[in-house]
Amino acid sequence: MSKNFALIGAAGYIAPRHMKAIKETNNRLIAALDNTDSVGIIDSYFPGADFFVEYERFDRHLEKLKRGGTSLDYVSICSPNYLHDAHIRFGLRHGADVICEKPLVLNPWNIDALEEITRETGKEVYNILQLRLHPSVIELREKVQQAPKDKKFDVDLTYQTSRGHWYYTSWKGDLSKSGGIATNIGVHFYDMLQWIFGDVQENIVHIHTHDRAAGFLEFENARVRWFLSINYDTIPEKVRDSGARTFRSINIEGEEFEFSGGFTDLHTTSYQAVLDGNGFPLTTARKAIEIVHNIRHKAPVGLKGDYHPLAKLPLTRHPFEL
Repeated sequence: MSKNFALIGAAGYIAPRHMKAIKETNNRLIAALDNTDSVGIIDSYFPGADFFVEYERFDRHLEKLKRGGTSLDYVSICSPNYLHDAHIRFGLRHGADVICEKPLVLNPWNIDALEEITRETGKEVYNILQLRLHPSVIELREKVQQAPKDKKFDVDLTYQTSRGHWYYTSWKGDLSKSGGIATNIGVHFYDMLQWIFGDVQENIVHIHTHDRAAGFLEFENARVRWFLSINYDTIPEKVRDSGARTFRSINIEGEEFEFSGGFTDLHTTSYQAVLDGNGFPLTTARKAIEIVHNIRHKAPVGLKGDYHPLAKLPLTRHPFEL
């Protein structure tokens, strides 16, 4: 039987993937909310969905539907990171299960409070952790699990995804709203790493600036040097020459791990898993949130110890710095 969905954050970059997933799993989007009205993409999926730019009217509309006998089964959340906690609470209070984009919340203690509400309401919160559903990632995890239990893999993680000056004007450039680079663009990689290699044993941050971060994570079964950047100039020259603005690499024991294909096409798979009772609940998200929270609050030690080679690249000034 088809389920009824509401969507919060309909104008964002990631929202169309959620709309597509709702449609491809044969469900309905009945209402959507965003404070901007640039949401014509809805017509490609659910032209009959009601749309609101005011939170209060959206809230009242869902109440009216409920009184009229229309159930709200799920609330999908694609809003800015710092609003996830409040919007998850909104969905639970409306008697719906919630599907939320990464990062689920910004702080580990937010998960504790949300667990209380799920117990009170009997509803669940699911996080989009699509890398756990990627066939290549699943295969890698199985390979690691078959290795000797005391084996430590040496890993270099590199993720560079270029962003223009708009980034710093948007909420994404505000540390208090996005959680910074490690949280905003890296949380799903940290989740993947701890899912594959086990619990964190050491967490060192080497650099952490407005446009990049680098550090070292030791897991039960891996030593990981990581580098994240939104600066186009840090991308390898051969990649830039090809016209690409993103570079993604995981090197394990000198061997490149390839998982580029299908990276952006797993939202429908994620939704189907939730509908089948196999989604990733609050407790699943906790370890990655703890990792990024610790990275955000650690003082960078500089280029000491075992650091990622790209950490040596020259630092740049904030584009809006006078």
